[in-house]
Amino acid sequence: MSTDIDASTTAADTEAIKQVIATVEHAQNNELPDEFLALFRPDAIWTTGGGKRLFGLDAIAEFTRQVLPGGMRDQTVTFELEHLLFIRADVAAVKLRQVYQTPDGVDVGSPLWILAKEEGRWLLTACQNMGVPDDEDVSPNRPVFGTTK
Repeated sequence: MSTDIDASTTAADTEAIKQVIATVEHAQNNELPDEFLALFRPDAIWTTGGGKRLFGLDAIAEFTRQVLPGGMRDQTVTFELEHLLFIRADVAAVKLRQVYQTPDGVDVGSPLWILAKEEGRWLLTACQNMGVPDDEDVSPNRPVFGTTK
């Protein structure tokens, strides 16, 4: 098995992955569960910032439909692409810096998303989120991820 990846494919795929990131940001900020859920493989794994493990799109959808409507009230989130590793031409590891702006201050997360390319689309496949305890921008009371102690 070869892991050689064509540079022109990598550039196009990088742009497509950036669009997935932008869509997640848009869906979360605008509380659009269907837009968010359309980005997942049916067998995806998602671990929330609070450590809740969700297996499969049905579980992810049930959780998302409970927390997303109203969950972004008075806050916004941005995602900054920190690192992109093409494991194979159709599998990528995406490391992000997730910044929540809340009335109680800033909170920072560090998601790792594994995306797989299926029928020409990059889909969220195995994703985990966590708070960043030592980030200089984090509010002492951790409004999103909880206390740092």
